[in-house]
Amino acid sequence: MAVITLTKENFEAEALKASVPVLVDFWASWCGPCRMVSPIVDEIAEESDGSYKVGKVNVDEQPELASQFGVMSIPTLIVLENGKVKNTAVGARPKESILGLLR
Repeated sequence: MAVITLTKENFEAEALKASVPVLVDFWASWCGPCRMVSPIVDEIAEESDGSYKVGKVNVDEQPELASQFGVMSIPTLIVLENGKVKNTAVGARPKESILGLLR
């Protein structure tokens, strides 16, 4: 399953009202740790069997979403389930740690 680019226009439908948990990666192109995490997040998305979704929010393009979730540092990874924050992690992490957020 491909990564979904999340914007304020599609966030509610794609993330908050999703029928499965959604891993949301808040990132920016100038952020070194974000560039380290991005391929891992992409890989997790490709490996999804439909039991979860993966989306990315560019904080420079979507500052309202970053503010809505209190994102102060990036990368910030948030797992949403039933429209609520289930897990949050800040900073670069290995794949197993990111997958652990979905469990």
